Amino acid sequence: MADAPPAPPLLLASTSPQRRAILEQLRIPFDVVSPRYHEQDVEKGDAVELVRRHAREKARSVAGDAGERPVLGVDTAVVLGGRIYGKPPDATEAERMLEALSGKTHLVLSGLCLVTPGWELVEHEATRVTFRELTPRDLASYLATGEWQGRAGGYAIQGHGAALVHAIEGDYLNVVGLPGALLVRLLAERFAGLYGFG
Repeated sequence: MADAPPAPPLLLASTSPQRRAILEQLRIPFDVVSPRYHEQDVEKGDAVELVRRHAREKARSVAGDAGERPVLGVDTAVVLGGRIYGKPPDATEAERMLEALSGKTHLVLSGLCLVTPGWELVEHEATRVTFRELTPRDLASYLATGEWQGRAGGYAIQGHGAALVHAIEGDYLNVVGLPGALLVRLLAERFAGLYGFG
């Protein structure tokens, strides 16, 4: 009996090292391409619609390079009290974000889009993260790590940012940067067995 052909690598429309690491952890083959869509962060609006749109546009922006392969686009935002927290441009803004999150529960929302020549699928995932009360020393110590750079909400849970967190409810990988459970479910449904799921 002949071996099944290898699964075609997903085309990941992201330069995020965290998203690459999650795909490697899940043993999903992939290639990386920088999306030709650059999202504009906004502080107000429908956060679910925003992350879904950004994920879709990232995937669509490179779909022409993929051939028959599925394209994966992902976008993540932090939401608290109706406000959307994107990536802080500097340490001052990162500190302001972390002060706002201190002692509170926020949502980490990710939009995920899979695009093939025959269909397009957009979903989203939400994870609840509760921060402990942060002191000025906590904030100064964390900002000094530089981890806040390029991170929605100004923190990285997979790094020293884990020390800021009191509790998490939902998909941990979603907080890192890619909703792994959602992706596995979609691959199992749409490509049963091909990527090792379903």
